[in-house]
Amino acid sequence: MRIHPFQGLVPPPAHAPTVACVPYDVVNAAEAAALAAGKPDSLLHVDRAEIDLPPGTNPYADSVYAKARENFLALQQRGVLVRETEPCLYVYQQQMGDHVQRGLIAGCHVEDYDRELIKKHEKTRKDKEDDRTKLIDTLGADTGPVFLTYRDNSAVTALVNAKTQEKPLHDFTAPDGIRHTVWRIPGGAEWVQAFAAVPVTYIADGHHRAASAARVARLRRERNPAHTGHEDYNWFLCVLFPASELKILPYNRIVVDLHGLAPADFLAKVKALFGLTENAVPAPTAVGQVSMYLGGKWYGLTMPADPQADPVSRLDVSVLQDRLLAPVLGIHDVRTDKRIDFVGGIRGPGELVKRIDADGGVAFSMYPVTLAQLMDIADAGQIMPPKSTWFEPKLRSGLVVHTF
Repeated sequence: MRIHPFQGLVPPPAHAPTVACVPYDVVNAAEAAALAAGKPDSLLHVDRAEIDLPPGTNPYADSVYAKARENFLALQQRGVLVRETEPCLYVYQQQMGDHVQRGLIAGCHVEDYDRELIKKHEKTRKDKEDDRTKLIDTLGADTGPVFLTYRDNSAVTALVNAKTQEKPLHDFTAPDGIRHTVWRIPGGAEWVQAFAAVPVTYIADGHHRAASAARVARLRRERNPAHTGHEDYNWFLCVLFPASELKILPYNRIVVDLHGLAPADFLAKVKALFGLTENAVPAPTAVGQVSMYLGGKWYGLTMPADPQADPVSRLDVSVLQDRLLAPVLGIHDVRTDKRIDFVGGIRGPGELVKRIDADGGVAFSMYPVTLAQLMDIADAGQIMPPKSTWFEPKLRSGLVVHTF
């Protein structure tokens, strides 16, 4: 893999906790406005600039992108984002409870994305891709990093271990309890050489940001008659984590009704399809297991996949969809069907109990997709079903900004 040290923008240490913000796509406009209230330095004023315009403003209006650029320049003018004096890489460590993951902030090349050396497992939506393309091009900057993973490399791990013994540039705990620590690496030639031995990487989160960065690079090439291939727009902001340190949480399912079936009839159909036990644990403990909450009780479903099936069809979410949700509950298109909802695993099974006890229906607590499964699917050139993975903790935007 090619990685690139860059001369980006960083907040001074005193500003880092107030500049850094959650990714733009995990909050709606109202939530973004609440998080940024009283915090003029928050990068949400750039990533979700509609919060600074009249209520009801179309988030895709030209005025939103103009306001984002205005706010972005203001952060620089106020000294909240400051240009580095030389190209750098950065180690970025996150700690959530006892879980620690350490990645490298670097530029990755859009040609590696186009050549599928940076592998995908999700489809992108045109409206979301258009939005980030226009924002990145308007700013001349990547404000939010793409979350990449790779199979562990001992040389890279040794460099990370050594660097994290030094004094960090940033070290703070965000309001959600996640600790964020960043170490600056001037130059980084050793790191570039170590990553050259990493054959491919995988997008864990940020498919729209990656696709948009590649589109912006194509636009900039077309507009630049003197294009050489060395321009900064050929690179985009990423954080690369070794697979062994990542934490995938499940994406659980709620169906609002039983498709006209009485609970006893529904249970009989489930029992005919899968192994079914009563008084199961709320969170399944292995691949091929699902915990189902219905009528105040947890049931355990054993649903092994066909070992000869393709990697996508072997996923628990696929087996559940193909054998139960579609034929029994009538959920055929999870992207559009309003009868199904998805609950990120960070909320825990208790959220499923709360929702079903209040509104009825049935909930399915899933075992997390593994990194090996994700990589197998990407290696096969396949696409994961919607709402299959939930990575936690989320990367903060604004700790380092890549400009071009």
